Amino acid sequence: MVRELTHFIGGKHTVGTSGLFADVYDPNTGTVQARVPLAGRADTESAIANAEEAQADWGQWNPQRRARVLLRFLQLVEGERDSLARMLSCEHGKTVADAHGDLQRGLEVVEFATGIPHLLKGEFTDNAGTGIDVHSLRSPLGVVAGITPFNFPAMIPLWQAAPALACGNSFILKPSERDPSVPLRLAELFLEAGLPPGVLNVVNGGKEAVDTLLEDPRVQALGFVGSTPIAGHIYATAAAHGKRAQCFGGAKNHMIVMPDADLDQAVEALIGAGYGSAGERCMAIAVAVPVGEETGNALVAKLKERIATLRVGRSDDPDADFGPLVSRDALDRVNRYVGIGATEGAELVVDGRGFTLPGHEDGYFAGATLFDRVTPGMRIYREEIFGPVLSVVRAADYEEALRLPTEHPYGNGVAIFTRDGDTARDFTRRVGAGMVGVNVPIPVPVAYHTFGGWKKSGFGDLGQHGPDSIRFYTRTKTVTSRWPSGAKEGASFTIPTMG
Repeated sequence: MVRELTHFIGGKHTVGTSGLFADVYDPNTGTVQARVPLAGRADTESAIANAEEAQADWGQWNPQRRARVLLRFLQLVEGERDSLARMLSCEHGKTVADAHGDLQRGLEVVEFATGIPHLLKGEFTDNAGTGIDVHSLRSPLGVVAGITPFNFPAMIPLWQAAPALACGNSFILKPSERDPSVPLRLAELFLEAGLPPGVLNVVNGGKEAVDTLLEDPRVQALGFVGSTPIAGHIYATAAAHGKRAQCFGGAKNHMIVMPDADLDQAVEALIGAGYGSAGERCMAIAVAVPVGEETGNALVAKLKERIATLRVGRSDDPDADFGPLVSRDALDRVNRYVGIGATEGAELVVDGRGFTLPGHEDGYFAGATLFDRVTPGMRIYREEIFGPVLSVVRAADYEEALRLPTEHPYGNGVAIFTRDGDTARDFTRRVGAGMVGVNVPIPVPVAYHTFGGWKKSGFGDLGQHGPDSIRFYTRTKTVTSRWPSGAKEGASFTIPTMG
């Protein structure tokens, strides 16, 4: 039976007025499991109007009261963790265990945002000048929006919405139409937790919905996570319309393996970080960089042996290491890149093309692929594949290994595996990437630190969650006050100083 999904506008479910729909597939079987309406301009403008009206009151709630809504939301989600994870898994294709992780990392940002009474505290200087005090206030922006990707349908909507709501904004979420059920359910739970209707709206859609959010002057700020070309376009368009924007694009994350590293530990880290979630993570390790031929030979041999033990299965198979890709297009893209790599002259150690799961021949499954002796000039090195494909680029020495991620156009995440503290310290200080792991393969910061990449991986000055999120979703007002004693003073025609 095909489920009929909706938008969530003004606290109510609606199919909207566009008359356009998209199919939501089951990646395990390739069959349609739901239909989702696609918002046009009128539907999106309705969400903006509801958000603007609701924010006027919500922004006046004191921070503690807003935090209580987030706390009740956390309690409600706690009772639905398993059903939410399974809902996410069956639309995305990641395993149920991985879906639990997706949800958990989002909830950790909600937990961080419950500290909003402290996070919104401004600064104060007593007697900055004689009889003059200075203090700052953080005020909500108003209506803000988020455009989120298919690969984290719980985590990234919560990363954006929780700080925005805690700061007193209303929020319009435009999730991916490939797996929209979890964002819609989270919106219902926010309403049940006491969030006033209209403060959080969910509109499903494509370019018309996005363009409306970008162009409407009532929307003050916008967050985006997706591909680099679209991130750059949205950032430039938002700026042209006078909006704040934080836009995060693609990645090509490297993991440096030094000769002194624990090789078994490094292999397990690469296997999980490279092939987990079928490689559909912006923080997936796509490039392994062993330093020295001996290290490279040993690493590739161990990787090949370990890949042979991987289990690719249905997303609801508790024994599966990873499940299917999200769509037929995604599968075709991965297979195309494997062919490109082979044509370019990379050594195809393990070929994941042609994998089929018995009984699920129409599912979007790909096996793990391993390339060796990839060079920086190859497309499979320069471009993001977003699938279960790991490339080994051998470096002659540490300096060459350091240059590879530093000079790559993307600068999202990077890791180094070593037992040497001096090497690790030098690497963390010099490497050109926004997030660095030392013996940690996927260096996603905890919720109270800031997430963000460099170069083509990130557009905008402020990152996601952590302190940057509070800065992004508020504007600062600085107040200079003086209470004169009553003595008459003459006009001053010079610039005020506090000397």
